[in-house]
Amino acid sequence: MSMLLDHSAAASLLYGGDSDEIFSDHLSPPLDEATITSLIETETDHMPEKDYLHRCRQRLVNMTARLDAVNWILKVHAYYQFRPVTAFLCINYLDRFLSRTSLPRENGWVFQLVSVACLSVAAKMEELEVPLLMDLQLFEPRFIFQPKTIQRMELWVMSNLNWRLHSVTPFDYLHYFITNLPSSSSSSSETQVQVLNRLFFTASDLIISTTRVIEFLGFAPSTIAAAAVICSTAIVLGDAPLHLSFHHRLNKEMVKCCQKLMEEHVVDTCPHKDNRADVASPVGVLDAPICSSCDMSSDINNHVSAIDQFEETESLIKRLQSYAFDV
Repeated sequence: MSMLLDHSAAASLLYGGDSDEIFSDHLSPPLDEATITSLIETETDHMPEKDYLHRCRQRLVNMTARLDAVNWILKVHAYYQFRPVTAFLCINYLDRFLSRTSLPRENGWVFQLVSVACLSVAAKMEELEVPLLMDLQLFEPRFIFQPKTIQRMELWVMSNLNWRLHSVTPFDYLHYFITNLPSSSSSSSETQVQVLNRLFFTASDLIISTTRVIEFLGFAPSTIAAAAVICSTAIVLGDAPLHLSFHHRLNKEMVKCCQKLMEEHVVDTCPHKDNRADVASPVGVLDAPICSSCDMSSDINNHVSAIDQFEETESLIKRLQSYAFDV
């Protein structure tokens, strides 16, 4: 059996392409207000169940296993240089699945299998090139799953998500929110495109960073996007945080609350916070102290043999799959 995942190691999210083309390459096409309104009206359909945050706070969900899963997802995401939205979408699948399903706490392999399945599905939704299922299992995971096992779990995950895979995420709002910012009065020699790129990079990393802190599960994707743009404006341009009304359907108080939480648990905890270029880097995210919302206590290792674990995995998935589709 391979070693446990080393969570102290981290890799930066890398973005390809020419610097002047990044903003347009990594964001959705410009949207109008009506489209944004439609997204806001449907975004709650793509969020975890309403009681999920409460269950997380009460540790009814294995928060250590969830945090381990998020860290692993971010590392594999960085290794393959996936698009930013892929990481968020994967963790969105994970949380929505966990909000509808109770997993056994004593079997760490279940969480790991669900994580691989969610990452595989998210990559298929967003990436042009998707690694083989065996190649996704990087960084010496405790268990290695055969493709057929992962594929069965993918079906179970998608069924529990009611096949709503085109989820609304904060990245759906970034282009609209950033391009509707007031013109900066900064005397910087940077071009407007360069500023937009930096705002996107910073907001993007802040959004991905929120996946480690369970309190952000209480905010809608549009609220997280607005708060990330406000925080990134302060980081990139050095201006005081802006309290903007990006859209009439956004709750200003919720945006302000999300912004404050982001400043406390995502920006201020970063060890590189004195370096504006690195303040929201995933390296800082993975190495930063964990806020009180996360639980770093270690579970007791399961001493069942690898063969028994694999057979148990196959049996459980077959039973659950049969149950899921017997409706």
